[in-house]
Amino acid sequence: MLPNLGGQMGLNLSMELARSGYLDRTGIRLLACKPETIDRAEDRELFKETMEKLHQPIIPSEVVETLQDALACADRIGYPVIVRPAFTMGGTGGGICENKAKLIEIGTNGLRLSPIHQILVEKCIAGWKEIEYEVMRDHKGNVITVCNMENLDPVGIHTGDSVVVAPSQTLTDYEYQMLRTAALDIITELGIEGGCNCQFALKPDSFDYAVIEVNPRVSRSSALASKATGYPIAKVATKIALGYTLDEITNDVTGETCACFEPALDYIVVKYPKWPFDKFVYADKSLGTQMMATGEVMSIGNSFEAAMMKAVSSTELGMDTLTHKPFEELTDDEIVAHMHVQDAERVFCVYEALKRGIDHQTIYRITKIDWWFLDKMQHLADLEKGLAKCNGVLTEEQYKTAKKYGFQDKTIKRLAQVDTLPVENYRAGFKMVDTCAAEFSANTPTSTPPTMATTRPPSSLPRRKPKHPPRASPGKEGAGLWLRPYPHRSGHRVRLLLGALCVDPEEARLRSHPGQQQPRDCLHRL
Repeated sequence: MLPNLGGQMGLNLSMELARSGYLDRTGIRLLACKPETIDRAEDRELFKETMEKLHQPIIPSEVVETLQDALACADRIGYPVIVRPAFTMGGTGGGICENKAKLIEIGTNGLRLSPIHQILVEKCIAGWKEIEYEVMRDHKGNVITVCNMENLDPVGIHTGDSVVVAPSQTLTDYEYQMLRTAALDIITELGIEGGCNCQFALKPDSFDYAVIEVNPRVSRSSALASKATGYPIAKVATKIALGYTLDEITNDVTGETCACFEPALDYIVVKYPKWPFDKFVYADKSLGTQMMATGEVMSIGNSFEAAMMKAVSSTELGMDTLTHKPFEELTDDEIVAHMHVQDAERVFCVYEALKRGIDHQTIYRITKIDWWFLDKMQHLADLEKGLAKCNGVLTEEQYKTAKKYGFQDKTIKRLAQVDTLPVENYRAGFKMVDTCAAEFSANTPTSTPPTMATTRPPSSLPRRKPKHPPRASPGKEGAGLWLRPYPHRSGHRVRLLLGALCVDPEEARLRSHPGQQQPRDCLHRL
């Protein structure tokens, strides 16, 4: 039986069958995840002991099984605290408790909903960055990271209720490698075979971090990472459970590489939650550590701005920009006050504040949204305001810039107050999600339409093949190290020749944008 492909309920049912002795009596065995592995990841006390064994930092916390112990723990570590019930999905039964009364309410509910009547009471570190790593391991100990993701909202809002970008955009290389190493160490120690999701909290102004939790299963985040990278996580996890190793599983997308190659992304993915508040209009829209979203949309673009615009247009809210009409009617003081409220419309409130020129320091102090995201949203706000000032005169440059960053034709016409556009038949090309950033040819890639122009339909565009410069021998003029037109991956064989470094500016494609946080060697940095 595969316990790690049925979500949290699959793990809970598997553990019930194991504890009752049914699996032993019938000779059924759990594949990929042993009962003790599930316990060490899901049981809060065992998880805490495992992290201490690995010397991985964890948030000050205590595991309790009664409300009296929870109240005593909160008095020791201080309010506010976060309650996390054991063996529940989507943070069910948990929440942030600012005072004793709130702890009594949430703690009682959490103990009731936990199958083993156990909750974790931990110090609240709301405001730290929340980072996720989707990792994969086989029975021989081969481990890779499929994808890392970063929440736009800080710790305190469930990752399912936050806007998520992949790959991470604001991490330095040191921070990326530090958390990646921690994720690989954790999955190795737990002995998980297949997919695993590790969640971290990172302090914005230092290298301090803490492990939030580990999901020893294919989760909602796994589906996002799989679609975002083109890496078939569920399929690979199933083959690993059957005894295959990562180097024995062929990547179906490329047909050449194997599953032990970490995917490379030359685009950015934005996940935007979908809440049911349009149907339950009187429901409480506030967000916390308990997931409220019932769905999500995923968009792919060449930039955060373009991907964000696609995502908002796909949420069925009747919006084609981040401008939310109710916020346009509020005063500046009311906008600032509403930013203190963590609800489903907070992103739109922040965008309205940026449009009005409220300084970034004020917005960051209230929301703790990273400055990088604020700058990108400010860019969208400036573009929208620029189009609104056209007054019926739209230049070709303004039109192409707006299209590049995700504005639709109908949106541009409405904002610029024009009936015709300066460019006719402006086509969209299609980019491939091929797991390898075009380093290898792809047999079955996924295609996504960006907002980039091309003069020919996608079917007529020829595949570009790498053109290697002629090899030179050591000692001869022109000898040196040639860089291929496609990005190198760590572990590739590279031909090193004595002499000066020779770079053909037309052939070398060195990607240096901060979003490309995949591990790279010194050649890529150069």
